[in-house]
Amino acid sequence: MRELLVVVDMQTDFVDGALGTKEAQNIVENVVSKVKSAKECGKDIIFTMDTHQENYSETQEGKKLPIAHCIKGSKGWEIIPKLQKLTQDCMILEKPSFGSTQLAHIAARGQYERIELVGLCTDICVISNAMILKSSLPEAEIFVDANCCAGVSPESHRNALEAMKMCQIEIL
Repeated sequence: MRELLVVVDMQTDFVDGALGTKEAQNIVENVVSKVKSAKECGKDIIFTMDTHQENYSETQEGKKLPIAHCIKGSKGWEIIPKLQKLTQDCMILEKPSFGSTQLAHIAARGQYERIELVGLCTDICVISNAMILKSSLPEAEIFVDANCCAGVSPESHRNALEAMKMCQIEIL
């Protein structure tokens, strides 16, 4: 069975930078363990990176969330230090918005039967990518590890998990 682990936006700005939270900081060790385990099992791993340009404030997202974050090349854009070495031999996919249709195309080409997502934020980018994957690959098993995700708030994290359950995404 071909398996893929997708590590969503584990970047400095989402952990302890511009949009960081205590909840995001609390999942770091779980995500590190998950990635190490996936590597040991020979699973493919893709890291996504929320990627904005200097004109972020002029974009639709920038107008609705006026906090500059993940500006390409900035310290906040980088994958957190505890995961940087683990990105070796993994695909890194920059995405300019919440979800990535490119991720779905890559997963389809790889003929993955099981795809697991972890990372940030449960209620924005994790749910967006999980839904795109489920829609694009309806017969693939899609999982989200709740202990390796954090939302903008604990309540929005729980709401996103419930919404994904309703769309037949398995919550671990």
